[in-house]
Amino acid sequence: MQGFSTRAIHAGQDPDPTTGAVTTSIHTSSTYAQDGVGGTRGGYEYSRSANPTRTALQECLAALEGGRHAVAFGSGMGATDTLLRILCGPGDHLVIPHDAYGGTFRLIDKVLSGFGVEYTPVDLGDLDALRAALRPTTKVVWSETPTNPLLGIADIGALATVAHEAGARLVVDNTFASPYLQTPLALGADVVVHSTTKYIGGHSDVVGGALVTDDDELAERALFTQNSVGSVPGPFDAWLTLRGAKTLAVRMERHCDNAERVAELLTAHPAVSSVLYPGLPGHPGHEIAAKQMRRFGGMVSFLAAGGREAALQICAGTTLFTLAESLGGVESLIEHPGQMTHASTAGSMLEVPDNLVRLSVGIEDADDLLDDLRTALDGLS
Repeated sequence: MQGFSTRAIHAGQDPDPTTGAVTTSIHTSSTYAQDGVGGTRGGYEYSRSANPTRTALQECLAALEGGRHAVAFGSGMGATDTLLRILCGPGDHLVIPHDAYGGTFRLIDKVLSGFGVEYTPVDLGDLDALRAALRPTTKVVWSETPTNPLLGIADIGALATVAHEAGARLVVDNTFASPYLQTPLALGADVVVHSTTKYIGGHSDVVGGALVTDDDELAERALFTQNSVGSVPGPFDAWLTLRGAKTLAVRMERHCDNAERVAELLTAHPAVSSVLYPGLPGHPGHEIAAKQMRRFGGMVSFLAAGGREAALQICAGTTLFTLAESLGGVESLIEHPGQMTHASTAGSMLEVPDNLVRLSVGIEDADDLLDDLRTALDGLS
């Protein structure tokens, strides 16, 4: 197999056979001329069903995750919703992380539960707790590793074994790691989910999602359901995501470099009571992360020693770290999950600490980022 960066730059992106253009074209056409009734050219008839730019992105994403099939969506939640429609029906049950992404929890708790889908939050670092939560009706074990926003780590291979013994599928949201740092299919997962908005796109200028799998039937069902519900990315969105993927490897190395230095600073600062970063030897998932990840990622969370008000003051006190939701772009972001990305978990078992701060560490000069954080931390009143 070719190296990661080679696949990122070339998979699905051969030069145009007519013009020789080395950059994938943006195919804006909504419809395609047919060679007689039912006679499509290359499988293209209407761009909700298939689009050449989207095809190129899907081939690239499949190659990066080491899977046979990828389906690109208009958002990560669009991918999540479509997958859960396929895998779960009324009366079915799924297991989710006890610290799952707020948007995933909102979809399951507020939307799918209304259609009779049941769920149980579990600490997926505890395999006995997972086994205890499984039911005869369990169809899916949904995992994030690292989790959003508490940076929990789950053993993907062990989760796959437990899920498959129960007749369930293992889904891994690989958004925080990206395929550069972790490839869950190789560890036993059945499906990988991405918000390609984040590290794959990498520039905070496009929203998208993806499913990747080796399961031929599941891929066909995903394509059929996607076409039926219409959760597709536009061709320009697909092109932007494909362009971002080309530099994923070099960006992730810098993200990781900077995050390691940020975690070191936070660990030593008296205004911080706890740092959540799997690269730290004291992190409970450090050894598992070292086993299944290339490096430890660009996301760092921490607890402010002064409580909620201190956390809010820190979020307001940075200048290079922009106060904003989302993550994975080249610029550094800071947020208060309890009132921003994870507000939907308030009052639930998944509610996050009110003194939690989440950082998406960008690729700026590390010394400047450290100075920015140090100023905010030192300035607490």
